[in-house]
Amino acid sequence: MSQEENPVKPWGGRFSEPTDAFVERFTASVTFDQRLYHHDINGSIAHATMLTSVGVLTEDEKTAIIDGLEGIRSDIVEGKFDWSISLEDVHMNIEAELTKRIGITGKKLHTGRSRNDQVATDIRLYLRDEIDNIAKELTRLQSGILDLAEREADTIMPGFTHLQTAQPVTFGHHLMAWYEMMTRDYTRLMDCRERLNQSPLGAAALAGTTYPIDREQTAALLGFNHPTRNSLDSVSDRDFAIEFSAFAAILMTHLSRASEELVLWASAQFNFINLPDRFCTGSSIMPQKKNPDVPELVRGKTGRVNGHLISLLTLMKSQPLAYNKDNQEDKEPLFDAIDTVKDCLRAFADMVPAIESKKESMYEAAKRGFSTATDLADYLVRKGIPFRDSHEVVGKAVGYGVETGKDLSEMTLEELQGFSKEIQQDVFDVLTLEGSVAARNHIGGTAPAQVRIAVENAKQELEGRNS
Repeated sequence: MSQEENPVKPWGGRFSEPTDAFVERFTASVTFDQRLYHHDINGSIAHATMLTSVGVLTEDEKTAIIDGLEGIRSDIVEGKFDWSISLEDVHMNIEAELTKRIGITGKKLHTGRSRNDQVATDIRLYLRDEIDNIAKELTRLQSGILDLAEREADTIMPGFTHLQTAQPVTFGHHLMAWYEMMTRDYTRLMDCRERLNQSPLGAAALAGTTYPIDREQTAALLGFNHPTRNSLDSVSDRDFAIEFSAFAAILMTHLSRASEELVLWASAQFNFINLPDRFCTGSSIMPQKKNPDVPELVRGKTGRVNGHLISLLTLMKSQPLAYNKDNQEDKEPLFDAIDTVKDCLRAFADMVPAIESKKESMYEAAKRGFSTATDLADYLVRKGIPFRDSHEVVGKAVGYGVETGKDLSEMTLEELQGFSKEIQQDVFDVLTLEGSVAARNHIGGTAPAQVRIAVENAKQELEGRNS
């Protein structure tokens, strides 16, 4: 990186001494905002095109500017561009290089705009592209969940509340709960994209510009829905970054909950699933260990993303209108949240379809803990016994099962009738795990038939998303 001493600043006319070397480093953002180069160049090309259409630039000047910018883009892509901290940020680095290459015409590019509306535009363009990338990866993960849920539609496992055995469910049904969480995440992401897709370009420093600019044109050239409506708000708004970070925090919370379940299920104590070796690591001292590092790390990174949301909220909470230097601090938390979410989604999208269920272990676990107790209570209600009385009867039967070490389905008819004479031979149709899950055959229920319907509906949803 070039470290030239005190170059002429584009804003230096008012100053009588050079910037302190420490202050120069302290206030520079080019070390992290250079990732905006592609979008900064696109914004500049749109701005130059508009300035030409309204008569501020000539066609020759526009051509020189665009050719110069494209040359700079190529050099950046190829790693040939020297970034200078002395030039503060990505915008000044590119503008200074453009002027060096094409002369005075390069200085005309900034006519009618400010770095304030320029950076606001760049961040929106960058985040919009990253949202599209994240949406694709989230859809890939959801598709993997559907494939696994379809394979496991008949696999019976215990459902839990308070991490205690509650009722039997199917593994496919449990996985579809993950799918529903992430569908809400997807819609939140698309809502965020819709709101950010407005162009601040032309708001200039805070009040607009005296030049006869066409903001509708630049908005269209950059793929925005329309220009922003207030110049003060345009340059100081970072709601879109906060909203994205809120989406990211909720998504990561969902991934963290799924990670916790994967960690538990992969343990010897649960023994519900096998995670492929490529998603695990070993121990440096205990040769038997197979550690579920990928879900553990995703779980850990959730705190990191949550922290970025708090950082952005705190950053904006006391800023007066319009732009303030504080806003330079919006980029690192946003960039890291984007990177972290993409990595975690990629890890999950690769890992989930490769999960192997241990069906026998799941089934045996579902038989423990009296998971069909509610089914017995519902059976008694259908026999005319009020639910609260049925609840008491079943509670006594469970107490007896605890004393004798018998599950409800393992008791004889005579033993069960000791708690209620209404119990008949047909009770064993509801006390089996298969009967329990099959009985919940309604929208949102755990019955295998409903799981398959839910999977098919979800597949059509994803196909519509991609069309």
